[in-house]
Amino acid sequence: MFDIGASELLLIVVVAIVVIGPKDLPLAMRTAGRWIARMRRVSNHFRSGIEAMIREAELEEMEKKWQAHNAAIMEQDAHNSASANAAAPAMEPLPPAAQSELPPEPVMPEQVAEPAAPAEAKPEGPA
Repeated sequence: MFDIGASELLLIVVVAIVVIGPKDLPLAMRTAGRWIARMRRVSNHFRSGIEAMIREAELEEMEKKWQAHNAAIMEQDAHNSASANAAAPAMEPLPPAAQSELPPEPVMPEQVAEPAAPAEAKPEGPA
């Protein structure tokens, strides 16, 4: 981002020690770090907002293209089906004699109900 070499960084540190002093330098570095972190957060937030707006614009553009393409396909399909319906002869239903009944489905052994056991007679009266 900033093209700062080792010699420039060393010069900045020496000037900071002379101007701020070694006693207050850690506090100044912490404050500078906080400001740098805030600037990074703001720039990242701004960049993500711009990227989101670009994505939304691209999606809207693609959706318009898809809708236009879909409308063209639907129009072509409607045209093709209309011409196919005009060319196809009308189909009549088969007479009842030609319609055959399907044979009954086979019964599986698991589906057969077992006969219920006869109820045991209970004697009536005092036991």
